[in-house]
Amino acid sequence: MRKIEKDLNTEPLTWKQYLAVASLLFGLFFGAGNLIFPIHLGQLAGAEWGIATVGFLLTAVLLPLMAVLAISASHAKGVYDIGRPLGNKFALGFMILIHLTLGPLFATPRTASISFAVGIQPVLPQKYSRPCLLAFSAIFFILAYLISYNQSTILDSIGRILNPIFLLLLFFAFLLSFLSPMGVAGKQVVTGAYQRQGFFNGFLQGYNTMDALAGLAFGYTIVSAVRHLGKTSAKSNAQITAKAGILATGAIGIIYIGLIWLGATTLNHFKISSEGGTAFNQIITYYLGGFGHALLATLVTLTCLTTAVGLLVAFAQDFHRSFSKVNYHVWLTIMTIASFITANFGLNTIISWSTPMLMFLYPIAIVLIILSITGIYFNYDKKVYAWGVSLTVIPAILDMITSFPPVISRQSWALQLEYLQMKFLPLANIGMDWVIPALMGLLLGLVSHFLAQKNKL
Repeated sequence: MRKIEKDLNTEPLTWKQYLAVASLLFGLFFGAGNLIFPIHLGQLAGAEWGIATVGFLLTAVLLPLMAVLAISASHAKGVYDIGRPLGNKFALGFMILIHLTLGPLFATPRTASISFAVGIQPVLPQKYSRPCLLAFSAIFFILAYLISYNQSTILDSIGRILNPIFLLLLFFAFLLSFLSPMGVAGKQVVTGAYQRQGFFNGFLQGYNTMDALAGLAFGYTIVSAVRHLGKTSAKSNAQITAKAGILATGAIGIIYIGLIWLGATTLNHFKISSEGGTAFNQIITYYLGGFGHALLATLVTLTCLTTAVGLLVAFAQDFHRSFSKVNYHVWLTIMTIASFITANFGLNTIISWSTPMLMFLYPIAIVLIILSITGIYFNYDKKVYAWGVSLTVIPAILDMITSFPPVISRQSWALQLEYLQMKFLPLANIGMDWVIPALMGLLLGLVSHFLAQKNKL
């Protein structure tokens, strides 16, 4: 049984304290990169943008908040503790995969490639794109490394200035788009995948924000902030986090809704972009001209640099704690070089290769989040975890394989697996075939737990 804690501070928090926690949550989940995916979703969904938005909000807003609540409710200090009921090896492996995804494989290099795609690439001839990305990303990661080396807080201070300016720019874009929309969102063309499965495709698009994974990896920062306010018991800590989270994620959700709608309205003027960065630049330039583009390029680059520093520091710190024989600065160097190399594959390539990893990790993360929040009711029994996760892993692996670029997914063995998947697993055609096995696993685990408890009586 877990030790019952009492709050050091029994007084209710003030609105100022709630807003401080909400601000931390907002900063954790919202960055420049989060702008491109809802815009792209709006372009893909067209007239079906509303139902697609509902699905997107579940994985891009609600699930990240649940991830932080899972950290709070289970007394976890990070993603390692979330997976520890399944054993130290599983916990370590899951932590490594999460950090590699948020680190050098996808999220960190994406900060440089998004900055380039939004701010620099639109004004370059195509033939100069590759060498300029190489130069830009080199400068970007050298700066990030130098700031991260001494764990400087300079960008935190800059971020307090940048974020309001960035949101102000976004507000003006929204205001102008509402006053003079580019088109009627409800009358736009709907791409094939969204004509019948808009909700589920929106749900899967929410994976791209990676915010649920970030919530597991870095949510302890929020939990610690609430503990510093004297709310040390799991119950009150989770309640404070939830209330502050509603403020933060509510604001993010409103921004997402506006961006998805805005993306849908662009189809009268622009083609569907291969990624939302191009579309975002087109929108700002359409309404605010060259000055808007220049301001956008500057703000996106600086905010992405802030995000990159945070990810570099978190990766190096966590891996130094887990593998202490290698010091912080060595891990930082490895992370920076790897991120620089990955960034030069370009934003489209990074997104296409990140999708399979997210299709694998998100179902497992969702099950672990649910188990961590509800674990108090079954005493965090390992059997419940084992049943739930083990039956989720198999369809998650199959979804990962079918989501790979054609160089893998079109291989004969992969096509054979896809055939079996579509034939035997319900909802496989929409990437949700893990849901029924996960529910069955959770049910079997709970039955096993309560039967064992009954036999002890």
